[in-house]
Amino acid sequence: MEKGFSLIELFKLGGPFMWVLLAFSVATIAIVIERCIYLAWHNCKVAPVRDKVLGYLQQGKKAEAEEYLASFNHKQTVASILLALLQNSKYGESRMERAAEAEAQERLRRMENGFNYLTALSSLAPLTGFLGTVSGMIGAFQSIAQATDVNAQLVAGGIYEALITTVFGLIIAIVALIAYNLLIQKIDRFAAEATKAINDLVPELIDMEKAEPDSQIAVEAGYDKKTYTA
Repeated sequence: MEKGFSLIELFKLGGPFMWVLLAFSVATIAIVIERCIYLAWHNCKVAPVRDKVLGYLQQGKKAEAEEYLASFNHKQTVASILLALLQNSKYGESRMERAAEAEAQERLRRMENGFNYLTALSSLAPLTGFLGTVSGMIGAFQSIAQATDVNAQLVAGGIYEALITTVFGLIIAIVALIAYNLLIQKIDRFAAEATKAINDLVPELIDMEKAEPDSQIAVEAGYDKKTYTA
């Protein structure tokens, strides 16, 4: 390849399939940026929120814990999961765990939105590049067949122009795969930490719900005794 070729010149040499690859590259970058912004806006840090809620529960301040979680207004993804857990604690262990799991699945689905497009682009981009290469090779060999004087420069020139689409297709696929794996790793780590947070809070909520009826019985018994004495 001659030195001094700019990106625009390579784009023109690649042929019409470069326009498809350009669309794929723009889509890949747009999805990656949008997902990064989404994950940054919806804070995925679990430990600080879990510790704060655990502190409230250990002090018997369940209402304050719910107010704290509701104050995030869905900006803290784990907050909505733990809020579902607390709000359903009065219905028993099984019910509150199912509610938290359902909320967690919905949050994970939103976090992974667009990932299927990344995986599709990582497959389509190199295939489109190969298709462009095959199309270019057909044109190159056609030129060779029609040429009266075939030389190495003519053959090599047609081949390297045809391979440009493959290079760009592979670059797009590599970027898409790297971004996908980095993002999915972050989400998997969040899912594991959220599961641990749920498991840490469930025993506290069970003990609290067990203690509340006993307290209520004691209050009612004291009230009845006073009434009877009077």
